[in-house]
Amino acid sequence: MELKQRLDAGATLNIIDVREPSEYAEFNIGGKLLPLGKILGFQLEEIEDLQNEEIIVHCKAGSRSMQACMVLEQAGYTNVVNLTGGVMAWQQLP
Repeated sequence: MELKQRLDAGATLNIIDVREPSEYAEFNIGGKLLPLGKILGFQLEEIEDLQNEEIIVHCKAGSRSMQACMVLEQAGYTNVVNLTGGVMAWQQLP
């Protein structure tokens, strides 16, 4: 998975986790927690400085992060990437 390779290489990335706090507490890959509900409500103050930066969005399997990506794009974010498969795919990595 490209993201894991980039992180392993020491890249500084903007990773947004759109799951709920309880899910984040169980397992996370070090991204910033910004639950989907906040994104749907356009509560984006925490990431407003990232509008023109690459943002990698993930959830458990990929559907919530896909929704989040669409909302962020509508809000003017120019480089939003959905992590296909979410943390479920991440946990399958060797």
